[in-house]
Amino acid sequence: MNLKGKRAVVTGSNSGIGLGVAEELAKAGADVVLNSFTNRDEDHDLARSFGERFGVSARYIQADLSDGAQARALIDEAVAQMGGCDILVNNAGIQHVAPIEEFPVEVWNRIIAINLNSAFHTTAAALPGMRAAGWGRIINIASAHGLTASPYKSAYVSAKHGVVGMTKAVGLETAGQGITCNAVCPGYVLTPLIESQIPDQMKVHNMDRETVIREVMLQRQPSGQFATTEQIGGTVVWLCSDYAAQVTGTTISVDGGWTAL
Repeated sequence: MNLKGKRAVVTGSNSGIGLGVAEELAKAGADVVLNSFTNRDEDHDLARSFGERFGVSARYIQADLSDGAQARALIDEAVAQMGGCDILVNNAGIQHVAPIEEFPVEVWNRIIAINLNSAFHTTAAALPGMRAAGWGRIINIASAHGLTASPYKSAYVSAKHGVVGMTKAVGLETAGQGITCNAVCPGYVLTPLIESQIPDQMKVHNMDRETVIREVMLQRQPSGQFATTEQIGGTVVWLCSDYAAQVTGTTISVDGGWTAL
């Protein structure tokens, strides 16, 4: 699964799942554009470290993906700096938990903008170049919540279901053109964000670490184990490979059996 010579853009990739995906793509030889809404020295240092660690070309490009114009400009800038965008991984996302009647309208709008609308804008911007090249891979990082639901997560669930639907539509629109579009649907993944929530959950539930992980955080994940960012990234690499050339318009769950229930 050698991706040498391919150029990948991964949104929301200076930490967590996005960073893990970018690392696995770089390990496979792809040149990588990292992205987030910040523009710090450490963001650019992170991109530079990819060259040292993986021997690939890497850039960091700032864009606030709640703004459709910036989402499209991210692809334009990536093409200008890297010469093309062969692989697009739409990963950027945020979450908020509240009953729907109490859900702040501005938060709802921002979640839909970042989790769903940004994937529309980046995909629309990247597809012409992929069609011209006769090859492309679009991977949307959806969620188990793109296939099922949980209470108090109405915006997130709506956005992720939308991502899954868009994935199917784009898969059909690009079928037979050397381009595939698929969604990866993780369950709980052990990221720094999730790790930081464990102490608070221990206090709220008066449980030790292992019990809160097993009985609270992973209660819906039958394997009883977190997925890892490496596993999500490895799934993305496989979808970019020739082995998956006939896999398109579908979802792949990496959720320890959550959506099998």
